[in-house]
Amino acid sequence: MSHNPRYAAAFITLVAAAGLWSMGYGLTQSANWHPQEALTLFAIAVATSRMKVKLPGLTGSMSVNLPFLLIGVAELNLMEALLVSCAAIAAQCSPKNGSKPKMSQLVFNTSLMAVATTGSWRLFHQGGYAQPAWLSGGLLLPLAVAGFFLIQTVPVSIVITLAEGGMVRKIWTNIAQMTFPYYVLSAGMASMVIAARQHVGWPVSLLLFPVMYGTYRSYQGYFGRNATVEAPLELAKAAAAGN
Repeated sequence: MSHNPRYAAAFITLVAAAGLWSMGYGLTQSANWHPQEALTLFAIAVATSRMKVKLPGLTGSMSVNLPFLLIGVAELNLMEALLVSCAAIAAQCSPKNGSKPKMSQLVFNTSLMAVATTGSWRLFHQGGYAQPAWLSGGLLLPLAVAGFFLIQTVPVSIVITLAEGGMVRKIWTNIAQMTFPYYVLSAGMASMVIAARQHVGWPVSLLLFPVMYGTYRSYQGYFGRNATVEAPLELAKAAAAGN
């Protein structure tokens, strides 16, 4: 598919509108606040968002904040989860050299994160409403992670195709191959923390920080210490919107 900056800009606008709707919906799902846990996850998610590794062959990079975002989806109300995840992605989008991120990238990434968080939160918490007979509690987190994965990767593939050209399926496959193992790892860690929380309490989330730092160092060593790091799954030239 040939690239078309106007279509890319239109798609970014569509995602931005979906992000605004997600924030509005979050306001309707803001009962039962968890201030201590939310602030803890907020701080850790922002800190780990700055631990970014360039993914070879792709225009973006990956940070190690995902387990904390998933814990937020499972343990917080939707508005709290949105605040944590959107703050994390904003931190990811900030270049390490201190320069300002491109506005189109920031808008797209933040809006897409809001949509992904809302979608996965809705999938996880549907058990509290009209839960299908076949859906057990043990399937809720994997279902939520699968939703988060698809919402985060498919639109990125589409916008890169529109901005730079190529085939959506091929670009998505490349992204999925590089990031899927990390999603599985993050889901496993998040599930262990969620289970342990019932016996230890929310501070158990802090134990994940050194683990994710070790994961970051491992990825950094594997992909090369001199790789250029930018915002995760960012639109590289999605910002062709800015042209």
